[in-house]
Amino acid sequence: MLFHTFKFAFFLVATFSFFWFVLPKKTVFQNAFLILVSYIFYGFWDYRFLLLLSFSTALDFYTGLKIHNAKTDLTRKTWLWISISINLGLLGFFKYFNFFIEGFSSLLNLIGIDQNPAYIQIILPVGISFYTFHGISYVIDIYYKRFEPTKDILAYGLFVSFFPLLVAGPIERAGHLLPQLTRLRVFKYVDGIKGLKQILWGLFKKMVIADNCQVLVDYTFANHNTLPASALVLGAVFFSFQIYCDFSGYSDIAIGVGNLFGISFLRNFSYPYFTKNIVDFWKSWHISLTSWFKDYVFIPLGGSRGTWLNKSRNVLIIFLISGLWHGANWTFVFWGLLNALFFLVYTSVNAFNFRPITPPPHQVEIGLD
Repeated sequence: MLFHTFKFAFFLVATFSFFWFVLPKKTVFQNAFLILVSYIFYGFWDYRFLLLLSFSTALDFYTGLKIHNAKTDLTRKTWLWISISINLGLLGFFKYFNFFIEGFSSLLNLIGIDQNPAYIQIILPVGISFYTFHGISYVIDIYYKRFEPTKDILAYGLFVSFFPLLVAGPIERAGHLLPQLTRLRVFKYVDGIKGLKQILWGLFKKMVIADNCQVLVDYTFANHNTLPASALVLGAVFFSFQIYCDFSGYSDIAIGVGNLFGISFLRNFSYPYFTKNIVDFWKSWHISLTSWFKDYVFIPLGGSRGTWLNKSRNVLIIFLISGLWHGANWTFVFWGLLNALFFLVYTSVNAFNFRPITPPPHQVEIGLD
């Protein structure tokens, strides 16, 4: 069920009406209802993966409590790695199994071992990267005692599965979203209007700009052998507008939908094409993902501390992981490598002034960008 379809519009109006005008004004009913409609929303893609979503939710809710109640550091660390291993194992299987099989097969062929690998027809569960990252960040934050785990399974279940976040984020943090889900939401006219404006702006970016750019981009890429260089450059420019308006448009719609239900999400884009350099660009593009990698990968690896080689290694790792996160394809690996090189060259030229990829302070105010 895509955000820019009449089916979703009907779904949203029905959900909004029932939530505010029929549902009893109690937090438990609000959370239970939103979980129900979120599972219905997810089931429209493929109902078989509802079990996977439920399992992921139960796994991290349970391990969060076990980590918090553990008596020894070894027990805490064991439960942490159980959660991380299972989450990454499921994500790796569904999203990267055939990619790694193909890569391993190519490596064997290079050293003279010919074989025909067996591929599996795997359906990628929609949103698995987003709700997996929600769960991993939750248990890691509990492990480092940044907050205590919730004992409210409905609030946590909604944190993982809330339908606006399942398609394209933003990737929320438990410390920001969970407190909103444990208290009663009261409708505010100002938030409703703000949410509708954000949704309309997102739809404009997606349907008017991105979809029309896509027509030109598809034509250019399909006829790259016959078109002049100027047309190819113009196609690349249109592609940059297409991908930005498509992705940020979906984020805007998600943020707007959240506001309709009295819930604020973190801003995900902040005028990235108006930034001055590659460092500032990655502070403004897909902010929730960039900050996630910073907090849960870059800093644990050592961040910007240590020697120049260590800093360079850490930057290279997070960009390569970011590339793979966007898709199981060597083109995304190359994309990550290219961005890492741009980043390292810029920071090296600037007197080795490594600045962590840190987004601006979390902005819960909605801004149309």
